[in-house]
Order: sequence, then structure tokens, then C-alpha cells
Amino acid sequence: MPNLECRMYEAKYPEVDMAVMIQVKHIADMGAYVSLLEYNNIEGMILFSELSRRRIRSVSSLIKVGRQEPVMVLRVDRDKGYIDLSKRRVSEEDIQACEERYNKSKLVHSIMRHVAETLDLDLEDLYVHVGWPLYRKYGHAFEAFKLIVTDPDSVLDPLTREVKEDGPDGQAEAMRKAEAAGSDDCPVKIKLVAPPLYVLTTQTLDKVGESLNNLI
Repeated sequence: MPNLECRMYEAKYPEVDMAVMIQVKHIADMGAYVSLLEYNNIEGMILFSELSRRRIRSVSSLIKVGRQEPVMVLRVDRDKGYIDLSKRRVSEEDIQACEERYNKSKLVHSIMRHVAETLDLDLEDLYVHVGWPLYRKYGHAFEAFKLIVTDPDSVLDPLTREVKEDGPDGQAEAMRKAEAAGSDDCPVKIKLVAPPLYVLTTQTLDKVGESLNNLI
């Protein structure tokens, strides 16, 4: 069975002074334990002293189990896996930027996970070959996914490589036959990313600018 669990970004841990999206798991004596949703649910902690700038009268009014919200990263101990977080230090601008980034990342992640599950691939391998290179080039893979609709070659060409000869399972022959099935009105292009991941692109000319692009 493929491993469908993976962080959204190439970095295994967030940077200090970065706003991240968390979900509160449980409340302890000294603070709240949370999961970092963008980093494959690794654990972090918010001390009660980092919940609010004001005097805390009721912890339950400030933080609730199950709630999702942006918080600020205070400290990351990569060796021990400790991540200290703060709710009181995150600004309105940080919250807005974090929510916008997370919503885009969540959409990208759902698409990546669906492709990995459909093709029986490890999700992290798919991110290594497709997702994280797009993050590096476009700032966010979401921007690349939008561009694929109108200009797929500019996005996908750097991720693909030509198959020069038939493999033992006839992959190249199958690709040539599939492309031959296309026509001038409905051209078909198939490129190999990393077996068994291929990119199939078709474009219909029935409506100007209408295109269908699928990862299969």
C-alpha cells in the first residue's frame, strides 16, 4: 500500500517567526498541544502565557479543542522535535496571509493525494517529482496549477522527460499510440514524469480557450 501521508512543503519544519495553521488537540496543565496541519500534523505546544497579551480569565474562551487557527512559531528544536508556538504574537496581517496560504496548500494537497491514491504512489514521491519543484519555481504550486489550464507545456515540460525507446512493458509504444489517436481538432500529448506517473494533455477546439488537462 502506498504511503499517503506527507507534509505540504519541502521543509520538514516551519521557520521561526512564521505563521502556521494548527488544530488544537488537547489542553494540558501548562498549555495546549496542537497539530501543525501543513506539516503532516507534527506536534507543537502553546503555553498558556502565549495565549493572550491580556490577563487570562478563562482559558476555554481563548482556545478550544478542535479549533483551527493561525499561530506564530517561537522556537523549533529539530533534534528533539519540539515546536513552541504563540497565539498572542500573531498579527491580523499574519493571520490573513496564513489563511490564504493554507487554503491554497490544502487544495493542492487534496489534488496531489488523489493522484497518488489513484496511481498507487507514495505521496511524498509525488511531491518530490511534481509538487515541491512547482513550489520552488512558482512560489506556490497553486499558481502553477492555475497556469496549467491555459499553458500546460510551460509548467509540465520541466517536470517531464522523453522516453527514447520502449521499456520492457511497452510504455513508449503505448504513449505513441495514444498520441496518434489525437487529431488536429483534438491533439493529445503524453509525457512521462516518473513511472507510473504520466501527464496527458488534450485540448478541444470546439470552444475557444477550453481545455482539459489531467494528471493520470
